[in-house]
Amino acid sequence: MKGLKKYSLMSLLLLGMSSGYAQQTIQFSQYVFNGLAVNPAYAGYKEAWTANLSFRSQWVGIQGAPRTGTASFDGVADPDRKRVGLGFIATNDRLGPQNTSAFYGNYAYRLQLDAEDTKRLSFGIGAGFTQYSLDGSKFISTDPGDGAIPIGNESKLSPDVRFGVYYYTPKFYLGASVMDLLSGLRSNDIYSETDARVIRQVRHLYLTGGVLIPLSQSLDLKPTFMIKEDFKGPTNLDLNAYLLIQKTVWIGASYRTGVKIWNKNNLQQGLDPSDAIAAIVELNLTDRFRVGYAFDSTTSRLAGYQQGTHEISVSMTFPGKKGKVLSPRYF
Repeated sequence: MKGLKKYSLMSLLLLGMSSGYAQQTIQFSQYVFNGLAVNPAYAGYKEAWTANLSFRSQWVGIQGAPRTGTASFDGVADPDRKRVGLGFIATNDRLGPQNTSAFYGNYAYRLQLDAEDTKRLSFGIGAGFTQYSLDGSKFISTDPGDGAIPIGNESKLSPDVRFGVYYYTPKFYLGASVMDLLSGLRSNDIYSETDARVIRQVRHLYLTGGVLIPLSQSLDLKPTFMIKEDFKGPTNLDLNAYLLIQKTVWIGASYRTGVKIWNKNNLQQGLDPSDAIAAIVELNLTDRFRVGYAFDSTTSRLAGYQQGTHEISVSMTFPGKKGKVLSPRYF
């Protein structure tokens, strides 16, 4: 009975997100260590070919809760001039009866803004496809024969395009990106029954930024932020702060909440804006290998139904031409 209650809760969450156009893109607390997940212009930022793997198990204890994985690989195609960045990213996101898989190829043109090559402005575009699946047999309906619930498995393959801009210096970065640019096409509806849209992907806007503040020879502070907007659901804000110790260990915290930038008449009144707080640890085992872990504690009303969220990440940078020494990359 307890498991049935938890699964019913997840089904209600999924249906609520579908009908309410809530934000649908993947979410990672350690996004700042893999900017390609939120901005195609990030491709080639580290200037050496780098592989990233991340896995997130959200709301542990709730059956059917989100499970998200991503793998990416990016670098510069011209190591001498470093003007062209290429990147590839694949993701899989499971939420109860819904499964979403995606693959994107990304291209970034990187403008050098000073003679010392400490400032770059990058324009990126990504193109790919997303496979959406919805398993109607996993829903627990209150009305037998509900026409809004599909019979069996519904699947849809949709093309997609994303665009981004990314500016950085050794101690500062600012980026903006738009995802799901083709989501307005009715042909890209994920699932519909007659004229009632059940699930439809919507465009997302990301704004990210951060700065590195030296505190001493062995200690640096890195505050960052991310704003995520889909123009339908609540605006999301991530505030993060990291301490870098001896250029080796990152210790950080994150706070995620909803913010009101303008009035959205479609939103339910009295929504709790609070979402989660997170503790994050990143360890640079070498100058080419990093591992990270994050634990999220939910601060919303969902807190009493689950035991937190776990997220792990790994990244490896591969030697370039003639074993060139890497410049430090803090974002």
